[in-house]
Amino acid sequence: MADIDLSIPKKVQSNARKALELRDEYGFGGTEVGEHMAAQLAGSGKLTEDEVRHVAKYFPRHAGDTLDETGKGDDKPSRGYIAWMLWGGDEGREWSEGTVKKLDERDGKTG
Repeated sequence: MADIDLSIPKKVQSNARKALELRDEYGFGGTEVGEHMAAQLAGSGKLTEDEVRHVAKYFPRHAGDTLDETGKGDDKPSRGYIAWMLWGGDEGREWSEGTVKKLDERDGKTG
């Protein structure tokens, strides 16, 4: 199997940038680990295989975190929404989990 592309998709980058802006604006949402990951995701480039696996592990643990409270209109976004977006949002989940599946298949691991 050819090398697996670990490039960060543009939408994941923009979600992470948006979350960093929201965190700066409101002063809450996510952790220092999430903020650090968002800084990595917001940059154009690639993650390592271990970093992609780390991102993928975030989403199942936080799938219920008030994600519908996006701050549209005059409402503040929820802490959970900002935290979710720090990790790339829905697109980050789709990309990281799909990439981990390819890595596991390449490595002969089965779920």
